[in-house]
Amino acid sequence: MREINYKPPSSSSVFRVGPWILAGLVAVYLVLASWYMVDQGERAVVLRLGATVGEAGPGPHFKLPWVDTVRKITIQNQNRRYQALEAYSRDQQPANLTVSVTFVVSDPSAIYEQYGDLDGAVMRLIDPRVMSETKSIFGQYDAVRAIQERVALNEDFSSAVTSAITGPINIISVQIENIDFSEAYEQSVEQRMLAQVEIQRREQNLRTTEVEAQIARTRAEGEAEAIRLRGEAEASAIRARADALRANADLVQLQAVEKWDGKLPTTMVPSTALPFINLQPSTRNE
Repeated sequence: MREINYKPPSSSSVFRVGPWILAGLVAVYLVLASWYMVDQGERAVVLRLGATVGEAGPGPHFKLPWVDTVRKITIQNQNRRYQALEAYSRDQQPANLTVSVTFVVSDPSAIYEQYGDLDGAVMRLIDPRVMSETKSIFGQYDAVRAIQERVALNEDFSSAVTSAITGPINIISVQIENIDFSEAYEQSVEQRMLAQVEIQRREQNLRTTEVEAQIARTRAEGEAEAIRLRGEAEASAIRARADALRANADLVQLQAVEKWDGKLPTTMVPSTALPFINLQPSTRNE
């Protein structure tokens, strides 16, 4: 069997190799600490000994270890949603509003210098102005008008918030997503709407009745006019017939002859003449 003899490294060899290992580790650290990566939706604020020296865009970048530090800030569109913002309408109706604000960072360096980070900028720049303008703009509208003119309310609110927020953040859009009034007020609105619907229904029924009455009157007038025209036509025919009879006295006898069946009456009234027999001689020119 072969024997293996192990000899521990001498202290002198350890001392010779140790510095090289340490130097290698330091070199690896310096290489890793001297570069950084910035994503497409970010910007990097570069600080040198605590002072801002510039910004870096997307991609890999180098920095001085222990000297430069990097603070990354997103430049993508951000949305902040506010729920249950309390406000009063002009007619003193309490309401809770849900509002959403979409914004984007326009100056990452100013965000860091003035607010430290994006969250600090939102809390100090956007939040107080949204809450203030919510009360101010909603207080200019009556409760009914706020419901009926929702578009106008949203436009006024958006314009007010956008104008109030200036600095390294640009407001893209402001939306009032929902308005919740008190339960008592919503019930009163519902009852008022039902009453309006009932009034509209009655008005429609009244208009329908009026139209039907007008149709009946028009039909009756038409029938009366038709009767009048028929009466006038019949009267005109009678007058024409009478005029014709007066103009030709023999027409009556002719019509009687045309209707006679050729039989003499079986009963005669004394002193009457036989029908259609003229005993008087006719006058002729000889």
